[in-house]
Amino acid sequence: MKCQKAFTLVEILVTISVISVLAALTVPVVSHARSRARCVQCAGNLRQWGMALGLYMNKNTGAIPRRGQGIQPLTVIDRAADWFNCLPPCIDLLPYHELVERDRKPKPGDSSLFVCPEAAEQEPQGHFMSYAMNMYLSPWIRPEPHNISEFGNPGGVVFMADGPGAYSATVPSSRPYSVQARHAGHANVLFLDGHVESFAGDYLGCGKGDPRREDVQWLTGTQGVNQPPLD
Repeated sequence: MKCQKAFTLVEILVTISVISVLAALTVPVVSHARSRARCVQCAGNLRQWGMALGLYMNKNTGAIPRRGQGIQPLTVIDRAADWFNCLPPCIDLLPYHELVERDRKPKPGDSSLFVCPEAAEQEPQGHFMSYAMNMYLSPWIRPEPHNISEFGNPGGVVFMADGPGAYSATVPSSRPYSVQARHAGHANVLFLDGHVESFAGDYLGCGKGDPRREDVQWLTGTQGVNQPPLD
């Protein structure tokens, strides 16, 4: 009978070392790929909101939904004209207030159009929606909501972006309601014309304040009563 040669201790240690090195090289690549996939999924969610916005404006002679509450965490959820209630039915989804009534309130990790796959719950927390509308669009202090006809370049005006979770409206700011750059330092942004882009948080002013970029406009520049500029 032939004796089978066994691995020596040195050979086993070398093999383990090689496997460890390969794992160390592979894990960051896999992690990056997963993060990229979540960013793409988030952008897909925003495109769905953009589709809903287009359908809503077509039905309402160009009117843009209300933003909900502004600088306060969301508490009022029963107004039909707020974006989180009026847009979902346009794409055959339940309004937010009805989800809450049915004990189906979105939360981190849910497969929901309200939830970015990278979003985590933040305090204070009563309601959770990780996308938030441009705080300057259709505030309730305006007698009538903004209309798409008021904007000469809808492709440069923000409609929605990655938000902090507890707020229904957002803008780049040093305040807790600021846009969130949670995709490897980038934030996804939906514009009034329905297209979505990703921007570095520093470019947008996340956690700092709006740098007033020409290609990413938050202030509306429209006539009448508007939300005053925020820091």
